[in-house]
Amino acid sequence: MNDYLETARRVILAEAQGLALLAEGLNGDFARAVDLILGARGRVIVSGMGKSGHVGRKIAATFASTGTPAQFVHPAEASHGDLGMVTQADVALVLSNSGETPELADLIAHTRRFGIPLIGVASRAESTLLRQADVALVLPAAPEACGSGIVPTTSTTMTLALGDALAIALMEHRKFTPEHFRTFHPGGKLGARLAKVGDLMHRDMPLVPEDAPMTDALLVISQKGYGVTGVTDRAGHLVGIITDGDLRRHMQGLLDRRAAEVMTPGPRVIAPDALAETALAQMQDRKITCLFAVAEGMPQGILHIHDCLRAGIV
Repeated sequence: MNDYLETARRVILAEAQGLALLAEGLNGDFARAVDLILGARGRVIVSGMGKSGHVGRKIAATFASTGTPAQFVHPAEASHGDLGMVTQADVALVLSNSGETPELADLIAHTRRFGIPLIGVASRAESTLLRQADVALVLPAAPEACGSGIVPTTSTTMTLALGDALAIALMEHRKFTPEHFRTFHPGGKLGARLAKVGDLMHRDMPLVPEDAPMTDALLVISQKGYGVTGVTDRAGHLVGIITDGDLRRHMQGLLDRRAAEVMTPGPRVIAPDALAETALAQMQDRKITCLFAVAEGMPQGILHIHDCLRAGIV
């Protein structure tokens, strides 16, 4: 087992050293690559063969989910018709460790023929890809973590990190926010954490006016099933809430009272555009099960703690 752990640590440290060299070697070409992508009217067309292709797919997905339209085009398929996907409005990001991958030839030629900006990523500055590229991003000379130099390991890790660096630089320039990210990533755990109150709340709310008799308030509480009812003034503003606790405190003579006499004024509320995760934290902190969503004093919906849990927000 110690041998396995030693191998694992050696591999990880080798790749970490490659990443350190990559960070140290960044120069104005990286900034030029970012500007080239920002100036494109179309998409970033990412391409690569073999392991570079697998990395390219991830880079394209990261671009797309962070506000930079992108698409992966397989170089072999490009030679059989998919070059039609690459337009003069696009910018190409082509990955190849050697810079001499033969399957890339047609794609490179297509970008040169139609004046499509080309960003090349490779480990050899004198390679065909980087000599043809408008912006050449050279990977530093770092040994592959396999020790024999034949298994793409450090080189693919550096390429992936470089793609992440481009994506984050573009994201920060565009002031891309978590709310924007949610638009492109509505599913899964991240999508749940970025859900807004307005996405989960119920618009059919339990509400009664201030002067409603408590018999009406009890009927609304029972019918709506939230265990509470909001109380509104004549203008429709939410001014109070009636909970189980309020009912217990006013048990004596309850049915002879009006809603305004029983309610708790100034209830805890939340904005519809707040994160549902924030609403859940407030409910858990105050040991309550519901929050009214309010905009400019007007109730817009009601959120139950179970709505958050069903959405996967924990």
